[in-house]
Amino acid sequence: MRNLILVGPMGAGKSTIGRLLAKELRLPFKDSDKEIELRTGANIPWIFDREGEAGFRDREQAVLTELCTYDGLVLATGGGAVMRGENRLALHAGGRVVYLHASVEQQVGRTARDRNRPLLRTADPAATLRALLEVRDPLYREIADVIIHTDERPPRMVVLDILERLQKLPPR
Repeated sequence: MRNLILVGPMGAGKSTIGRLLAKELRLPFKDSDKEIELRTGANIPWIFDREGEAGFRDREQAVLTELCTYDGLVLATGGGAVMRGENRLALHAGGRVVYLHASVEQQVGRTARDRNRPLLRTADPAATLRALLEVRDPLYREIADVIIHTDERPPRMVVLDILERLQKLPPR
């Protein structure tokens, strides 16, 4: 295994699960959104406000391209990372990809108080999340080696499920 890469929608638990997986596997953990913030010195909403979504996605692509060349890393990606074909290629080539699937209801509950989500600054966040999932779900599935449902499951149980499922995969 080169890297373990987590994809999925906002609120699926990628950062939480990623940190726990990294600890369990004794590997470094990176969150692509946090990497972008560290490198720019600005938070994601500020980047969206100043550069728009396209500017943010350019930064995201550069960070993902670099991080996917590392070896022995647990990487949590932003929910929209799969929107660009170049990112999907880099993620798939960068290691084993785990799609953390969460229902829209679960996403709403987990993101309700998070002010760091520019795409959810709408009158109806649930409708936005439904629309995003409709477009992104096939893209997550396209690159996933494993699909894990996270609804109503403690993070530790999700981690154990991921590790068990990864052991059953043939080498690639």
